[in-house]
Amino acid sequence: MKTNYKENISYRAAQKRVKDIKGFYIHLVVYLFINIAIFVVSTQNEGFINGLSNLSNYTTIFFWGIGLFAHWASVFGPGFLFGKKWEEKKIQELMDKDKKQIWK
Repeated sequence: MKTNYKENISYRAAQKRVKDIKGFYIHLVVYLFINIAIFVVSTQNEGFINGLSNLSNYTTIFFWGIGLFAHWASVFGPGFLFGKKWEEKKIQELMDKDKKQIWK
């Protein structure tokens, strides 16, 4: 009975993780599509060179990019920066340090 319960919890956690990752990728695709469209329209209206030099064309890219980065950090960041490998490496490092201090 416990294994089914644990498997069910594990399955739901994996299902939520997949949903979060899918949500990020959808956000990324929409970000790219919309910002490319905005950039193309603005450079056509102003001329290509003037459109590239106009900083107001980059505000949506910049501020939405901050939001996209925050979304990435919420989905991938915790495991990316301080994941299991980092934890295991740090534990081993501290154990080795303690072992050296004991033998001195």
